[in-house]
Amino acid sequence: MRIEAVINTHVHADHRSGERRLHDLVPESEIYMHANADVHYAFRPLVDGDEISLGNVVARVWHTPGHTPESIALLVTDRTRANEPWMVLTGDTLFVGDVGRPDLGGDDAAHDLHRSLERLMTLPDDVEVYPAHISGSPCGRAMSGKPSSTIGFERRHNAALQIRDRGAFIASIYTELPPKPQSFDEIIALNRN
Repeated sequence: MRIEAVINTHVHADHRSGERRLHDLVPESEIYMHANADVHYAFRPLVDGDEISLGNVVARVWHTPGHTPESIALLVTDRTRANEPWMVLTGDTLFVGDVGRPDLGGDDAAHDLHRSLERLMTLPDDVEVYPAHISGSPCGRAMSGKPSSTIGFERRHNAALQIRDRGAFIASIYTELPPKPQSFDEIIALNRN
C-alpha cells in the first residue's frame, strides 16, 4: 500500500493530529481539509460536493459545520457495486449515540450542527456510520463504545436526533455538556500550527 492522501475532517481539540507527521513520512502525499480550515500549513482545500477518487471507490465531501466551522463528512461509494454511498465517515458531527459538542464552533455552531445533522439524516437507513470517536472522548456527551452504526439505527435511537425542533435541539445540546477540558485550546493551537 502507498499513502497518497491524508484527509482530516476538522481541526481536532482532543488529540494531536497526525496528518503532518504522515505527510512528512510520505512527502508526495497531500493533506486534504475543508477550504476554510484555520491552519498554518499547506493543504489541498475541499468544498462541499468535491470528490476524491480512489480507483473505483469515491469519497464525496459534505461540509457539516457545527462541531467546528470546517467540519466535513465523507460519503464513500464503491462504484463497482452501486452508485450510492455505503458508508459515511462523520468526523465529530455524528457519533454512535450522540452528536458533536457545538461549543468549539462559534456563535452559530448549534444552529449549524442541527442543519448538518438534518442533512446526514437524508441518507438511507442502511448507510453505515463511522465517527471519529467512541465513548471516552470529551467531544460529545453520551457516545457509545460501539465503533460504528447505521443512519437508520441512529435515526431511531440517538437521543439528540429525536429532537426535531431546531430551538429545542439548540437548548438541549448544551445540557449536561461536560466541561471543556483546559487542554482543548492548547491542542487546537498545536494542530493549527
